[in-house]
Amino acid sequence: MSVRTATLFGLGAIVLWASLAVLTAIAQPPPFFGCAVAFGIAGLLGLAKRAIRREPLFAAWRQRPQVWALGLYGLFGYHACYFAALALAPPVEANLLNYLWPLLIVVFAGFLPGERLRWFHLAGAGAGLAGCVLIVGAGAGSGGFTPAQIAGYGCAFAAAVIWSSYSVLSRRFGDVPTDAVTGFCVGTAALAAICHMLFEDAYAGTSGQWAALLSMGFGPVGLAFFVWDIGMKKGDIKALGAASYLTPLMSTGLLLIAGTGSASISLLAACVLIVGGAVLASKDVLFR
Repeated sequence: MSVRTATLFGLGAIVLWASLAVLTAIAQPPPFFGCAVAFGIAGLLGLAKRAIRREPLFAAWRQRPQVWALGLYGLFGYHACYFAALALAPPVEANLLNYLWPLLIVVFAGFLPGERLRWFHLAGAGAGLAGCVLIVGAGAGSGGFTPAQIAGYGCAFAAAVIWSSYSVLSRRFGDVPTDAVTGFCVGTAALAAICHMLFEDAYAGTSGQWAALLSMGFGPVGLAFFVWDIGMKKGDIKALGAASYLTPLMSTGLLLIAGTGSASISLLAACVLIVGGAVLASKDVLFR
């Protein structure tokens, strides 16, 4: 597969992820329950694909322990933090903080063999950090934080760090087949189900909420991870990191259209800083 084709696969994941925040806001699942259901569906999709092609169902699951550790760290760790952030903090602000991960991908990629950090990478990271400070500062100035909001913002930032580090570290395991992601999805669903039974109340969603939750499993928490894995391992990783900043723009717009937040000057400024920082950090990719 060519670099260009693999990069296009990665771009497909970016489009799918734009719907994740609004679907989560509609479904409002407990974080671990949302992970269990969505990744259970994703795992079934992966197994169904191998069954249709008459391939051994579990052959790709025989991976080194460090590969499994990375896969579960990325999928389980990120989504547990992300769903918790949307449940505890204002969805629009938490979603925007979470989308520091494309900027962090560009920065972390500078530490890969053959790559190096330049001044514009660091300047872009600084602009993104300023956007985060603006979001958090606006929340404090509008009546102060509740403990839940502080935890929510912390979860959003943790999600950004987890997903960006997982994405970049995946490059070091380029020999691992994408079908191994099916195993990571099943493992994530199992871990999340255990955590749900231990820590959360039962979910009694409406038909519309269940529809949104199931849609997450088929799209942004299903197909998206398989095509993203292809993009990270075989595509242009910096180009994908830069293009990922289309996601917060689309995602935030969908949240505002759905009425889960309200636009403000501070939110717009934060969005400009975070997205602008990503463009600056990725200028060697965008303008080469």
